[in-house]
Amino acid sequence: MASETHHTAPTQFAEVDGVRYAYRRLGPEGGVPLVMLQHFTGNLDNWDPALVDALAAEREVVLVDYPGVASSSGTPADTVAQMAQQMISFTVALGLEQIDLLGFSIGGFVAQDMALVRPRLIRRLILVGTGPKGGPGMHGWRNDIETHARAAVPTGEDLLYIFFAHTETSQAKGVEFLGRFLARTEDRDVPSSLASRDAQYDAVLEWGIPDHGALQRLTGIQCPTLILQGDNDLMIPTRGSYLMAGLIPDAQIRIYPDAAHASLFQYPTEAAKDVNEFLG
Repeated sequence: MASETHHTAPTQFAEVDGVRYAYRRLGPEGGVPLVMLQHFTGNLDNWDPALVDALAAEREVVLVDYPGVASSSGTPADTVAQMAQQMISFTVALGLEQIDLLGFSIGGFVAQDMALVRPRLIRRLILVGTGPKGGPGMHGWRNDIETHARAAVPTGEDLLYIFFAHTETSQAKGVEFLGRFLARTEDRDVPSSLASRDAQYDAVLEWGIPDHGALQRLTGIQCPTLILQGDNDLMIPTRGSYLMAGLIPDAQIRIYPDAAHASLFQYPTEAAKDVNEFLG
């Protein structure tokens, strides 16, 4: 298991509640595993191999597709609360009694809910490129971002537009990321369906309905939390990360420069170091 990499770890399946979850495990067994929850319509292969391999050098990493997304069967959830319950069921299916949890983008919404409804499950929490329920600027995405994010057949150009700052330096790092994440050739995950795209955007919109009271939920997150974000996220406003850092009782925040939504893919070495140090 320890010798597997992002490119070679086999896709496995776990069945619970009539859903067949597609997942991959890599890295040394024995400690608290790090479960990673993916972005909007993302699948197992949308993670940056450089990030995953650097994390898996020090701990067991578990990647998973939400139900109805890519290689997982079932019906895609249209609320974050439902997605959180699905991911809790997945941890039960794998017999994981305690996990560290990293949620990126919509995965960060799900991770917040999981930390609130299953506090004993989560040892440490990492929220990346994400934002709080009901927070300002969270009710859907600006038009240009939505157009690229909801493309029927997403392209590399769409990812570069959404994920990376609109600067030459950040876009160049984005092109490097595209080369890395397309490098796996065997047993690649299948693309997500339009039905899962639409269900997940319903979940995004419901999560973002302005609700000042919902922000108080964050004060209930009991585990130590690390917040990672780019200094100018065009999809989920960076100010939301500062808001989360102020409301979660035991939170620290790291902002990466010249970066947008996918700071963890622009700075995979630095992000992995920050996460490994936080979890260690």
